[in-house]
Amino acid sequence: MSKLHIRKGDMVLVLAGRDKDVKNANGKYPAPHKVLKVLVDEERAIVEGVNLVSKSTKPSAKNPQGGIIKQEAPIHISNLSLVDPKSGEPTRVAIKHEGKNVIRIAKKSGEEIK
Repeated sequence: MSKLHIRKGDMVLVLAGRDKDVKNANGKYPAPHKVLKVLVDEERAIVEGVNLVSKSTKPSAKNPQGGIIKQEAPIHISNLSLVDPKSGEPTRVAIKHEGKNVIRIAKKSGEEIK
């Protein structure tokens, strides 16, 4: 198990897979997606609106109709890139230690990632 550069609530772009974020005509990246959950042991993350799969559900108290629902499936961390808070482009992450605190810094702009 290793440390991951992505945390819950981060804004990310998808680098690979069927939901890959492609630059649009003016060279800008599309809107980033929010990380809903990080599965540390599997090195995967569940990202809002990405890697949607159809799941059959039985009728229950919560969903009396049952049927087919769409939900997000985990995507590997290596296929995600953190978004630079300043420019909105994908960036790598530097780790800085200040006492007991760990601070993540965007390599492109040098800005702290909250």
